[in-house]
Amino acid sequence: MMEFRTDSKHEKPWSKFSRTMSDDSQDPFRNVHQKPGLQIWTINNMQMVPVPAKGFGNFFEGDCYIVLYISQNKGSGRSADIHYWIGKASSQDEQGAAAIFVTQLDEHLGGSPVQHREVQDCESPRFRSYFKNGLIYKKGGVASGFQHVDPNTYNVLRLLHVKGRKHVKASEVEVSWNSFNNGDIFLLDMGKAIVQWNGPKSNRREKLKAVLLAQDIRDRERGGRAQIGVVEGGNENDSPELMKVMMAVLGQRNGPLREAIADDQTDSVQSNMVRLYHVFESSGNLVVQEVATQPLTQDLLHSSDCYILDQRGSSVMVWKGKQASNEERREALNRAVGYIKAKNYPSSTSVEVMTEGGESAMFKHSFKSWKEKGQTWGLGTTYSVGKIAKVEQVKFDVMQLHARPELAAKQRMVDDATGDVKVWRIEDLELAEVNPSTYGQFYGGDCYLVLYSYQRSHQQQYILYMWQGRHATKDEITACAYQAVNVDSKYNGAPVQVRVVMGKEPRHFLAIFKGKLIIFEGGTGRPGVVNPDKDARLFQVRGTEELTTKATEVPAMASSLNTNDVFLLKTGHTCYLWYGKGCSGDERQMGRAMSDVLSKQDKQVVMEGQEPAKFWVALGGKAPYASDKRLQREEPAYSPRLFECSNQSGRFRMTEVEDFSQSDLDEEDVMLLDTWEEIFLWVGISANQYETKEALNSAEDYLRTHPADRDPDTPVIFIKQGYEPLTFTGWFNAWDPHKWSGGNSYEEMKNKLSDAASISQITVDLNNANLNKSPAEMSGGGYRAPGGPMSYPPVYGFQGSDLSPRSSTPSSPSFFKGGGTSSPSAGGSGMYLKPELLINKSPSELPQGVDPSQREEFLSDVDFQNLLGTSRSDFHRLPKWRQTDLKKKAGLF
Repeated sequence: MMEFRTDSKHEKPWSKFSRTMSDDSQDPFRNVHQKPGLQIWTINNMQMVPVPAKGFGNFFEGDCYIVLYISQNKGSGRSADIHYWIGKASSQDEQGAAAIFVTQLDEHLGGSPVQHREVQDCESPRFRSYFKNGLIYKKGGVASGFQHVDPNTYNVLRLLHVKGRKHVKASEVEVSWNSFNNGDIFLLDMGKAIVQWNGPKSNRREKLKAVLLAQDIRDRERGGRAQIGVVEGGNENDSPELMKVMMAVLGQRNGPLREAIADDQTDSVQSNMVRLYHVFESSGNLVVQEVATQPLTQDLLHSSDCYILDQRGSSVMVWKGKQASNEERREALNRAVGYIKAKNYPSSTSVEVMTEGGESAMFKHSFKSWKEKGQTWGLGTTYSVGKIAKVEQVKFDVMQLHARPELAAKQRMVDDATGDVKVWRIEDLELAEVNPSTYGQFYGGDCYLVLYSYQRSHQQQYILYMWQGRHATKDEITACAYQAVNVDSKYNGAPVQVRVVMGKEPRHFLAIFKGKLIIFEGGTGRPGVVNPDKDARLFQVRGTEELTTKATEVPAMASSLNTNDVFLLKTGHTCYLWYGKGCSGDERQMGRAMSDVLSKQDKQVVMEGQEPAKFWVALGGKAPYASDKRLQREEPAYSPRLFECSNQSGRFRMTEVEDFSQSDLDEEDVMLLDTWEEIFLWVGISANQYETKEALNSAEDYLRTHPADRDPDTPVIFIKQGYEPLTFTGWFNAWDPHKWSGGNSYEEMKNKLSDAASISQITVDLNNANLNKSPAEMSGGGYRAPGGPMSYPPVYGFQGSDLSPRSSTPSSPSFFKGGGTSSPSAGGSGMYLKPELLINKSPSELPQGVDPSQREEFLSDVDFQNLLGTSRSDFHRLPKWRQTDLKKKAGLF
């Protein structure tokens, strides 16, 4: 046992903040709502000031922020996470106020949220996941002139330094060539135009992420009216007009740019050094007493106490027992900070605070065994998980919404979904009203706007849903967002706008169609257009009542079935209702009601295991399908976790993907899915070859270093993109087997780049608006904020823009083309060399002009890939020691 004490007197000033805030603010949480999504506040004069939605993702370095994210879990439950973000230039007073507000907000929400402490540049993966297009750090703070966003203002001049492959971070830097380097991407934002400059050593992912960030700035700040151009830093001559614009703003460039700056390694690391401490007060001092080291068991946690779980300093988690005193629970976050100081951990150490019953997946994965005590889910169904994992379903009376308005807020239902609905479809980039008789029928080839109107306290309220079909064109998706702005303006900005991606419809969206929501995989609902006639169509029906039910078209194959659901098979003469063995009576009833909406044909009920031959014939024959009843459990004791894996830093690292879906499977990465009983290694089609070869070792490392002392013989399943088995896809909601064959790869996306406008017109606009002004006049001190969790997929570029990685290397900014193979040799011979002239040769044996330390640069791209097992661009992103190791193995050193 280990015990140490730390003086808790540092907590005294916090009570001063608490008194100040309680004196100045009667109800600081009066504007907090419990609907799904993101809410952000900044600390201004010790008060919580809401940040407008258009400013989400922007953080002043001199300020502190509170971020509340409420998410919809599987089933009908919800969870909340509260983060307080500390800017590197913020004051101690602001940090103290933010910490107090977080504790009070936690109490306001019933003590169930997980609390997180975030430090600038070291944010957790969960925090970064809220801002899909990236974080932007802005100089200054409230005192330097905080202003709301004005989307019609173009008086802007700033340079953003963009870093990151998975989660993008952009920092404002000096508007000068001195800020540039060869490895990163920079956005020169001039109001009416944004020029993206890609460093020669940046890769495709970084370029794509930067394009999405530039689009987000355009759409959220400039109402979609700014132009975007792309310059490849390795070949600026391809974009002469854009370079003229950059030179006009930045001046002439003198000398070479700086070399690439290594990315910060702030991702979470698997740690097998886990210790559990009991935390309590004794004689005015904070006492932290060691309880146990790994493997930990759940019975070590007592409801009357508070504990700290320390993962070797990589993260610190505080667990609050339900029966712990109010004082202990209230001081949990403060004690975690005190613990970090006492252990001399970095101030950026990740901190999570959670309540018994609301543990995070990471916390539960730190224990050898974990059993849920029984969970009550919200609106729709109550689930009680017993010892044998049997799921009991209890009907919930939705009429309570009328009698108990607070229940509506807790369940993220603004009302009982009986308001007025109006639906438009995007046709020829304009709005076309949909016939009310077809409301609830959505086609994957279309985009829709759904306006929901309802009364609250005798005032009209609106929700505007933007539904985007999986197979809609990029122009239609852009038009959908643009038309949403127009509809929003017609209602004076009153509507709440919700972007809905096909297959991820929120609860209230389902409810307003009263159990008649049908999503067709493709086609269009446009009048006069005849969709291709199919011999058979299969629909998966999920839901236990009108408020939770939808039918989703899936491939008409036997492998699409799932033993836990109801399916409708519509053929030329019959509509079959297939009832899986794991579905409930309520689900069968909703399936029967949905069949009446979908088809007027004769209905035939088919029980699983009793299917007639015609049923299998319509599906193309029998085939295996998901029949594991474990998937029936709404929330397994160990929630599955998805990680992006990388060995590029020289040791195995994993970055967790929060609230994952199929879209998080990255074609350029190796992904690890941990379902506890099995480990899946999913390898993207463009994954680094070295990481692919090391994937199995990575899985073994993961099991070996797991804090819960996992069984090293746990089955590891190695799968490749496009060949996923049912046991893998069953863990993802609405899996699309055609996702990667529909032109969505990066290379295909790059080939679809189109001109947004002429360069000459942009140059004229810039000359008239900005180029004759000083940076101070152009920046104006306003709050220019691209935004938060919503992103719009279409990509635009100017003539000559190219997102593909060049074949040039750090030592050779340009390769010759034509006349056979080309060479980056210093001697300028212009020819690649055969591998046998370079491999296992002493310096004296090498051809003239070949640098012995860089002989790999004289290989063609194909020979480079074959010999070193990785692409040229990925090779140059590896640490030096790893490059040397690969060169030695290839005989090039």
